[in-house]
Amino acid sequence: MADKRSAFFVSDRTGITAEMLGHSLLTQFDQVGFNEITLPFVDSIEKARDAVTRINQQAADDGVRPLVISTLARTEIAAVVGRANALFLDCFEMFIGPLERELGVPASHVVGRTHSVSDIVNYYHRIEAVNYALAHDDGLARRDLAEADIILVGVSRSGKTPTCLYLAMQFGIRAANYPFTPDDFSSMRLPSQVRAYRGRLHGLTIRAERLQQIRNERRPGSNYATLQNCEYEIREAEALMRQEGIPYLDATSKSVEELATTILHEAKLQRRIY
Repeated sequence: MADKRSAFFVSDRTGITAEMLGHSLLTQFDQVGFNEITLPFVDSIEKARDAVTRINQQAADDGVRPLVISTLARTEIAAVVGRANALFLDCFEMFIGPLERELGVPASHVVGRTHSVSDIVNYYHRIEAVNYALAHDDGLARRDLAEADIILVGVSRSGKTPTCLYLAMQFGIRAANYPFTPDDFSSMRLPSQVRAYRGRLHGLTIRAERLQQIRNERRPGSNYATLQNCEYEIREAEALMRQEGIPYLDATSKSVEELATTILHEAKLQRRIY
């Protein structure tokens, strides 16, 4: 058995769905290393043949056939790619057939239904949510906070910004974030800017050693980045959140995806896009 395999994610659109599904499957085989390659926009017979050439060349280079995880909607294009020297896993074939039989109607096999702008309402939710997250990052804008679905709080560099952006991009959630500062700890009261929105606050915390590493990359040698200061800020921020009844998550070992999804469910937020 080879300890390194190439895996292709082949799609007629962006490849995001194939990547997410394929990567989730491959993580179950931690004894094997994978060279993951995405081939997006394979939406014609000619491009399918080019993909086969690429896959076959990789098989020759590796000395073992690659894996191909496909979300190609059009059966004639999938059939071409399926002839490559590879283990071909057709996600549409696996699921569409049983769904057609259960629902009693044929699938449309239309390209690009998963990630498209055809649902204009959901598309604008995404754009508006991203713009909102950018405008309300790190306490920059204090107006319109009443429009926030969620406001993330915590010390600087604890993961608030990427989590807000992920909530916006993936779920259409209007997420603002506000950093706690030493001034907030001296009074041990919520900042006036967010006090009225206590019910929408959700906190992030992080281990001091990890925070020091992140801050030192940004401002090396500063008091801001010392372990002692990081420990102080984290201790005080957690105390303030406990005092105010604000739920919070430890972001140290969680991915942005895990943080955003956990917050979505804990805060009972309604996702607006899929």
